[in-house]
Amino acid sequence: MFTIRFIIKLLISLFVITLCTGIGKKVPSLAGLIAVMPLTGLIVLIWLYLDNPDDYSLMASYTKGALFGILPTLLFFLTCFICFKKHVSMMIALCAGFAVWLITAFIHQWLLK
Repeated sequence: MFTIRFIIKLLISLFVITLCTGIGKKVPSLAGLIAVMPLTGLIVLIWLYLDNPDDYSLMASYTKGALFGILPTLLFFLTCFICFKKHVSMMIALCAGFAVWLITAFIHQWLLK
């Protein structure tokens, strides 16, 4: 069953995505900056803390994963950027970016164990 807390989390998250999409129509580079800024990480940290108060090992594990997760994310965007510069279709560019991300995400998880 949905709780009020879950609905609030969902609405705030949807607001951030909708805001980025709206800004992206006028200033794509600003929307990209907002989408990858620590705002998303901040929201997750707040939700984790509210759901698990004083569980700092959980917070530390999340921030460690996010920190090391920057590389797969950078490689995803780099791959997509290169594909788009070469006029590769959207679907192929996203699939290539996701494939690179997936490979590096597996390496990420393996290294963190």
